[in-house]
Amino acid sequence: MTFPLPQQPRLSISSLAASFKSTSATYKYYWLLAILVELEKGKTVIPKHHLFAGMVSLAWYTVNYFHISFGKQDQLQRAISQIRELEAITIDEKQDIVKQKIINSLNPLTAKAIQYFDQEVPHRYLSPWFPELKGNRTEIYSRSANFENDSPYALDERNLTINPLWRGYLVEHAGILKAFCYWHLSLYLQKHNPNVPDIPNKLIKPARRNSLLNQRKFWNKVLDHTGPLECIYTHKKLAQGSFAVEHFIPYAFVSHDLIWNLIPADPSFNSRKNNKLPRIEDYFDSYYLLQRTAVEVMTENYPDEPMMEDYLSLFPNADAHRLPEMDRRGRFLENIQPLLTIANNNGFEYMSVIRDY
Repeated sequence: MTFPLPQQPRLSISSLAASFKSTSATYKYYWLLAILVELEKGKTVIPKHHLFAGMVSLAWYTVNYFHISFGKQDQLQRAISQIRELEAITIDEKQDIVKQKIINSLNPLTAKAIQYFDQEVPHRYLSPWFPELKGNRTEIYSRSANFENDSPYALDERNLTINPLWRGYLVEHAGILKAFCYWHLSLYLQKHNPNVPDIPNKLIKPARRNSLLNQRKFWNKVLDHTGPLECIYTHKKLAQGSFAVEHFIPYAFVSHDLIWNLIPADPSFNSRKNNKLPRIEDYFDSYYLLQRTAVEVMTENYPDEPMMEDYLSLFPNADAHRLPEMDRRGRFLENIQPLLTIANNNGFEYMSVIRDY
């Protein structure tokens, strides 16, 4: 599948499209995204330092919250890890705040972390406009200064200056160009994270998380028939109105709110668990018993409950309640166990058994 870009006379749109060919790191995607962000603010002469900070901020949430791997050798991911420690920035900080903290930082190690990109990114991105120079930094800087070959920007040691010929195109089609970047970025990252679900939805921090109101109503219906249920973590009794709806496998990994991964939990514990993983040997049996209870109660009393369709990903060819117990438990285990293993391999940590409740 291709992602066509709008054409415009005189501009080499084919060179723009070619800028993502033979990509071995993420920096080209985030470089163009950072430029588009500045252009949308009306800037045409942009300090390169601001663009490097923009690259880090754009990738911040993907790396730190969702633990998406950019590849072992990716320098952007490495810079993000260094800056997070150096500047004590939270993993889910707002993008603009991350960017400004980096720009305004007085820490020479932070400056060094992003200065690496100055030797690699701005001129290499222009390679499709100067293919004969084979990435020669000095020559590309010199020849871009006069927008030779109608290159999209000129470079000097401090700034990037947008070619007036390109400015209108880039601003007018900024939305399409961002989608173009994210499309190619998602394909690139999927290769490096083949078992991680829903890569496209892990590239941008959502404005707000989905409400779990319907999932809470689901568990309230279960409680109507069972009475209080026990929190699998703290063993406290949970009644209607006194529980949190908790992702058994963290949302930061699965990136969905399907009911088979949601259970009622002690609210005070839910905030402590954060994005930690439950160990299968400690918590699976209790998790499964809650899910089995929910399936049985809802099937018997609310057969038309729409949320029961969430279980189809586990039981595509049979109703869960009709399966023998061993098969039903096995389906849950076959789904949960590999997800926990993959999440841990991607950097999510296991939680300790809770003993202080």
